[in-house]
Amino acid sequence: MTTHVVGTEAGTVARPRRRVSGIVRRQRVGWLFITPFLVVFAAFLVFPLIYAFGMSLFSSTLATGTKFVGIDNYLKAFSDPLFIGGLGRVALYAIVMIPAQLLVALGAALVLDSLSTWLSKLSRLLIFAPYAIPVVIGALMWSFLYSPRFGPASTIFSVFGLDAPNFLASDSIFYSLVNIVTWQWSGYYMIVIYAALRSIDPAVYEAARIDGANGWQIATRIKVPMISSSMVMVITFALIGTLQFFTEPTVLRSIASGALPADYTPNMYAYALAFSYSQFNYASTIAFSLAIVVFIGSFGFLFLTRKQSGLK
Repeated sequence: MTTHVVGTEAGTVARPRRRVSGIVRRQRVGWLFITPFLVVFAAFLVFPLIYAFGMSLFSSTLATGTKFVGIDNYLKAFSDPLFIGGLGRVALYAIVMIPAQLLVALGAALVLDSLSTWLSKLSRLLIFAPYAIPVVIGALMWSFLYSPRFGPASTIFSVFGLDAPNFLASDSIFYSLVNIVTWQWSGYYMIVIYAALRSIDPAVYEAARIDGANGWQIATRIKVPMISSSMVMVITFALIGTLQFFTEPTVLRSIASGALPADYTPNMYAYALAFSYSQFNYASTIAFSLAIVVFIGSFGFLFLTRKQSGLK
């Protein structure tokens, strides 16, 4: 009797050990599969970031050579009028572009969610198509459309004997860039919002209709509040992208003569410092200073909207 109990206890102890060893083996296999990604991630993101941050703590000149300056470069960056001016411009873009993109994306998603025909699928594809176009190609295409000499606006206005407006002039380039970015990204945000709308139980709409709610009331009082977390995510993506504004103004800069200086946005300023003036240390400082602003801006927005985003 005693021998039987001992054997049973030994078997009971052995089974958890085998289970633990099986879990360990699976974990090792999992790490083996993700090791290639970790190597690439470290080689092309982590190590370059560490190296660039190290560069931002040094100053290099022909007279004094390379010396450690600590946070002096960061103090200089946050008092640099060119950097502060670029931050002001991207902040103004954020104030205008983010609501425009959100309204277009939300309106399109609500309309598509109310359709149940083949037209809905075709419309989704057409609205999403601009996002599938590379940003550089899209900016070049719009630069042709904006051209006052050979663009379609020139042809249309010439019919009436008028000069075409210069969409690439200093006083209009802001709105031209807003149009390009809204056209490029609204389709992507529409898909995110549309997916959130499709996850809502249709029974909620049926109950609202029984209570006498019309389509507008269902959209504004049921659909929009129920997808608030997805809208917070969309605004966060748009905020981060706007603060990092670079590709579209860089492409248009060679065409819009004088309207877009090299320091138009913080990213353009860092690029000019590095590749036009060879100030690699200060360029790294500007890049990390912008990263600090982006982190504070996005974290602050998420903190203010923590109830809608589901954060505690």
